[in-house]
Amino acid sequence: MKIYHIAYEPTYKSIDFHVYEPCNLACRGCYVNFETHDFGLMDDPVEEMKSKERAKAPSEFLTYDQVIEKIKDLDIKYAVFMGTEAVLDPELPRLCQYLKEEKGAYNLILTNAFALASDITHMDEFIVSLKAMDPQTHKFYTGRDNESIKDNFRKLHALGKKIQAECVLIPGLIGKEEVAKIAQFVGSVDPNIMLRIDAYFPVPGCPWEPASNEEVEEAAAMAKQYVKNVNCLMLDMKRIGEKAVNIF
Repeated sequence: MKIYHIAYEPTYKSIDFHVYEPCNLACRGCYVNFETHDFGLMDDPVEEMKSKERAKAPSEFLTYDQVIEKIKDLDIKYAVFMGTEAVLDPELPRLCQYLKEEKGAYNLILTNAFALASDITHMDEFIVSLKAMDPQTHKFYTGRDNESIKDNFRKLHALGKKIQAECVLIPGLIGKEEVAKIAQFVGSVDPNIMLRIDAYFPVPGCPWEPASNEEVEEAAAMAKQYVKNVNCLMLDMKRIGEKAVNIF
């Protein structure tokens, strides 16, 4: 497998699997370029990110059997897969099946949806990161177009999978008007799909300022014209529950 890091959140009985495959997008503001470990292990990710140097790609990975050995005694209610891009790991469906059948876990996949896993049977929910709707903005930020992402978003919904949409408000690049376009697309698929708007915080080498609470709230108000449920992740939000534990 390409799992290089595992963290466990005792309060929620949630386990986070970090997968490192060469991503199919090249997002300019990707946090993984500077921090490859779980943010739940950090006291203040926003502040700590300011001084980060570019991270080296992980070089040590667990086999499937090693993953099972690491987690077999844990009480797992939720399993969260993140990346770079977790769906690119060909053994992801196998691990999801184990977690579902042996642990009774609810499997959440964080994905850009540029591609889908070969088998999504045991994957319960997809949190799809929608970068932008404007083709030029999307290509500038990610290096790729967004047509396959939109197609796969629709496909997941048609297959009856639970979906959340997520976007990042980046002042000066992906502002409230672009967030509204994202919300309009999500609403065209199903207005009941949850949209989460994350406040951008600076990544070293990127020119954009952090998103203020006011900017996020304005974007949320516009998004609510198209979707019924909007959540916001602000920069001043504090951790709820225990700090994550490093498993590997």
